[in-house]
Amino acid sequence: MSKDLNQIQLDIKRRLFKPIYFLCGEEPYYIDVISDSLEKTVLDENEKEFNQTIVYGKDTDLATILGLAKQFPMMSEYQVVIVKEAQNIKELNKSAESDDEETETRSDKKSNAAAQFLAYVQNPQPTTILVFCYKYKTLDKRSAIAKAIQKNAVYAEFSKLYDNQVPEWINNYVKDKKYTINPKASFLLSEFLGSDLSKIANEIDKLVINLQAGSEITAEAIQDNIGISKEYNVFEFQDALAKKDVLKANRIVNYFAANEKEHHPVMITGSLYNYFSKILKYHFLPDKSKFTAAQALGVNPFFVDGYARAAANYNTGKLKQVFEHLKECDLKTKGVNNNGTPNGELLKELVFKILH
Repeated sequence: MSKDLNQIQLDIKRRLFKPIYFLCGEEPYYIDVISDSLEKTVLDENEKEFNQTIVYGKDTDLATILGLAKQFPMMSEYQVVIVKEAQNIKELNKSAESDDEETETRSDKKSNAAAQFLAYVQNPQPTTILVFCYKYKTLDKRSAIAKAIQKNAVYAEFSKLYDNQVPEWINNYVKDKKYTINPKASFLLSEFLGSDLSKIANEIDKLVINLQAGSEITAEAIQDNIGISKEYNVFEFQDALAKKDVLKANRIVNYFAANEKEHHPVMITGSLYNYFSKILKYHFLPDKSKFTAAQALGVNPFFVDGYARAAANYNTGKLKQVFEHLKECDLKTKGVNNNGTPNGELLKELVFKILH
């Protein structure tokens, strides 16, 4: 039975546990959230000593996991078996690669452990809560095991967020912690940490320790506590380019060139491509009112005035050239048609071409 994060969390809070949880997908953050919730909720500290087992996929196999799952709890209603890094269980992956159920059945006959595991999924022990953390991939849904898991277990598959979805995720995460965050601060976090939700959550958790409950997280707080420069960051860089502020843009790109490890050109060109794509999209919006434009661009209304100013400085013809320059720079930083020009110099050249 496929369920979303909120429903699973609500069921756990209500102690409506299921015998098997299979958590998978490209986004590991949610897998960890659910696994941690079960680890903290099902058993109290005294019960954990005898009734909670954590194993790792690379160090175990299906036979061992089944042996653990079939045990009975000691002086407790449940026992919990958590399989971390389950994507490394060779038998599970082999089973998942079958083309159809019939092939899977034949394969299972040769693999007693896989066959027993399939039988267990179809009839799990109710006093065991078995949790699989199957990260960065999913099972082949055509396989018999995958079909059985989806039918009989709590199956949850989590995809990576798109970059433009991260600021909204940050807003909701902060809101759940009873704080607010201004749009610039949210942008800085997403640009600096990318779409790694675990890192973002960790940084926010550390940040709010020093803030008054219910207060707003500002860009200044992000810059002061997370190591993002107040002047030399992607937000300020985009703003300088949008305004065609030659002095500021060159000052920032010189800093990026001197600190390539923290400001890799591939990340910068990717960020600029997304930024200028929104400027181009703004040009063709039939309704450029702030809230309508914000929805169409997938940004907070706070940023719409900036896109409007940038659109005034970059017509569609110039934007076409900008995209060509970005593509050329991106390829050269990856070694294509580059005769040894340092990445920093390529970025400086890119800025010159964009501004002129």
